[in-house]
Parts: sequence; C-alpha cells; structure tokens
Amino acid sequence: MKWDFEEDRGMYKGREGQWAFLLHRLSGLAILLYLMLHVLSIGSFLFGERAYMAIHELYDFWAFRIGLVGVVGAVVYHSFNGLRIIAMDMTGFGVAYQRQMWYGVLVVSVLATAYAALRLYPRLVGGY
Repeated sequence: MKWDFEEDRGMYKGREGQWAFLLHRLSGLAILLYLMLHVLSIGSFLFGERAYMAIHELYDFWAFRIGLVGVVGAVVYHSFNGLRIIAMDMTGFGVAYQRQMWYGVLVVSVLATAYAALRLYPRLVGGY
C-alpha cells in the first residue's frame, strides 16, 4: 500500500482539534507537575518543620504565585475538555459539534481563570 503523505498532512493544519489535543496534553502535564510539587511539599514535613517551612517560603516567589492561577486554568481546561472528549466518544452528535464545544471550553476556561486571578489578586501582589 502506498502512502500519500501530502494528503495525510492536510488533516493537521493547526485546526481546533489539533490545538485541543495539544492544550489537553500540556494542561495534563502542568497538573502533574503541580501534583508532584504538592506531594514533595507535604512530604517534606518528614524532614522536620524547618525543611517544610523552607520549601513553603519558596512559594512566595512571584512565579509560584502566578503559577497558582495557571494551575486553576489548567485544571478547568483539562476537566472541561475531558468532558468534551467524552461527549464526542459517547454521543452521535459530539463529533459534529466538536469545534463549537472546544470554543465553549476555551470561554469557560478563560472566564474561570480570570475569576481566579481576580480572587487571588491580593495574594498575587502581596504574597502570603
């Protein structure tokens, strides 16, 4: 069987499905990184209160404070995009509306992340 690679490349031209897949993977990796940091942070108490507090003082850096909002965005996007994927797999109409559902996922994710940033604003600018 001969493959026509030019024809195959036409499927992936940066359309919504490809971006949904990429963002789903990246948000999953971000959540995994957060989970690993969380386990390390809580587990550091085994080495004493000083080790625990030393790690928690690192969380006052601006990158960690901004990352807190990013984690909210990643969790919201990953969860709602997962529901979109379930709808596409389990229903007959899901594939027909996958593009519209992805834009809905984006809107919900942006609104939830903006709300989280607004609620966390004092912590973002003032620290812990």
